This record gives sequence, structure tokens and C-alpha cells, in this order.
Amino acid sequence: MPNPSRDALIARLPKAELHLHIEGSLEPELLFALAQRNGVDIPFASVEAVRAAYSFSNLQDFLDIYYQGMSVLQTEQDFFDLTWAYLERAAEDTVRHVEIFFDPQGHTERGVAFETALDGIERALKAGEVELGISYRLIMCFLRHLSEEEAFATLDQAKPHLHRIHGVGLDSSEVGHPPAKFQRVFAKARELGLHVTAHAGEEGPPEYVYEALDLLEVERIDHGNRALEDPALVQRIADEGLTLTVCPLSNLRLCVIKQIGESPVRRMLELGLKATVNSDDPAYFGGYINDNFRAIADALDLTEAEIVKLAENSFTGSFLPMADQIQHLAEIAEVAGGR
Repeated sequence: MPNPSRDALIARLPKAELHLHIEGSLEPELLFALAQRNGVDIPFASVEAVRAAYSFSNLQDFLDIYYQGMSVLQTEQDFFDLTWAYLERAAEDTVRHVEIFFDPQGHTERGVAFETALDGIERALKAGEVELGISYRLIMCFLRHLSEEEAFATLDQAKPHLHRIHGVGLDSSEVGHPPAKFQRVFAKARELGLHVTAHAGEEGPPEYVYEALDLLEVERIDHGNRALEDPALVQRIADEGLTLTVCPLSNLRLCVIKQIGESPVRRMLELGLKATVNSDDPAYFGGYINDNFRAIADALDLTEAEIVKLAENSFTGSFLPMADQIQHLAEIAEVAGGR
């Protein structure tokens, strides 16, 4: 149930967002504006028609419209506008650090140069550091429905820019595309000094989480819901202190859970897992990071201590240096102590 004191705490707490697909922050209004600017035909007559289409029964339903929406992103300025709009919205939710995913293959296969997307996104992120006080890490994802050879080609395109890219991830259709498919390209990414993470256990089975850990050697797990089906896996994740980037409203809209009260966040905390709260693709799933916090806080009746823990986890699970993490944790303690 709603709790004004708890909502006020959520609004004030500094937080990091570790699971955000920048292309998934494309709001219908911006989609229409960019379609008009670039002369792109889209199969929707109005903003309202787009919103009506955002009704999904599974991950693939969502991905079909997600890739359709990407078609309006064509110039460096488009990618800047997309990223800047997200950062302004994140700042409203007291986000201090973001680690965002981008999908270069979703653009290069449309004829948009790798550098066009990277330059626009990075320019906005750098401006966000200066103007909004939001630090960042940029994670390049491989689309798992494509081949490992295509992932290697994307990694080759990224090589001249590795000083601007901090990690690699794995996203898109999970079922039928296990992490094992990308073992060699992840090994190469680690060799190049990149952080590694992967979507696992959203719709795929616990075995996919094992593969992400054992074959890809990921540093954190994106989603990870179905890891809870395997007690030995839960114990391992807890023992290794791995972070889970949970996305409650995404889970609801993609029918991973039937109601928000089924979100695994509290159970993860009770099991000693380092859960975090994130928005995934907020334009499509109806909520940014504080919307996700409030939804699970109300549905699960989270304590203020649990909310503070989730905020702390977001920084200790980040790729920030320890000194920066400590600084953010001190700010959280100050806010929590003054509630």
C-alpha cells in the first residue's frame, strides 16, 4: 500500500541505474518527432496508437515493436536527443550514475554507422556529467538472436573506440539463444579489458544463468529471476556477491510475472542476494527508476531499510571505482539518516 514517508525516501535517495537500454527510452513523442525530422514512415497514426501497441504477451512481442521504433534513429543528433531525454528524466529521480546498454547491431544493420550511434550517445553522456552531475559507463550489447560471427564483427568495429566503451552485454531474444553461443566473443572482450555482463534467467532457464557464469564469466547478471528456481545457484550467487539487475515493471509488462507483487526483489534480499532495481526499457514498460521502486515498495510493503539497501546495491554493483562507490554510499547514509 502507498506510504508517503517511504515515497519521500525513494524520491530523495541517490541511486545508480545499471540496466537501461537507451533505445528503450524512446518515448512515443520523440519517436514521432524524429520520424518527421528524418522522413521515416512508421506504422502508427498517432502517439496514442503507439501507446496502444505497447501491450505485450512476451519478450518477442516487445522486441518486434522495439526494433520498429529504432528505425527513426538515423543521425548523431537523434542519438544525442534520445540519450539527453533519458538523462534529464533520470536526474528527476535522483539518479547519480548510469550504466546504459546500446545495441549497435540494431543500427548498423539499418545502414547507420557504428560511430554515428556512439558519438551521439557519448556526447549526451558527457554533457550529462557536466550539466546534471550524472556519471556513466557505456555497455555495448550483442544481439543474441544473431550469430556469434556477427558479434565478433561488431567487436571489431568497436576496437578503435574501446577507450569510450566500458563493457559488453548480451540482450534480445533469450529462449533458444543460450550464453554458450557467445563464449568465444566474450572471452575476446575480457581479453580486451572490457567488463562483461549478460541477460540471463529472464525467460531462459537457470541453466542459462550457469552458462553466463561459467562460460561467459560475467561480473553481474541482468534480470536473473529464474535463478531462484535452483537453490544451489542461489547460494553460489550469494557467495560470490554477484549483482542482479532486476526490472520489476518490465517483468510485469512482459508477463515474466503476473502481478507486481510477484516481483522477486524482496525474496532476493532475504536470500542474501545483491538485488538492484532498474527500468530496462522505460518508454515501453510504463516507468522510470523511481516508478519501479514505488511499485515494488507498495506491492511488497518494503521497509525503508530494504529500500536503502537496494540503493546501496546499485552503487556497490556498479563498475565505478571503490572511492566513488564510498562517496555515493556516504550520501545515501546522509539522506537515510535525515528521513
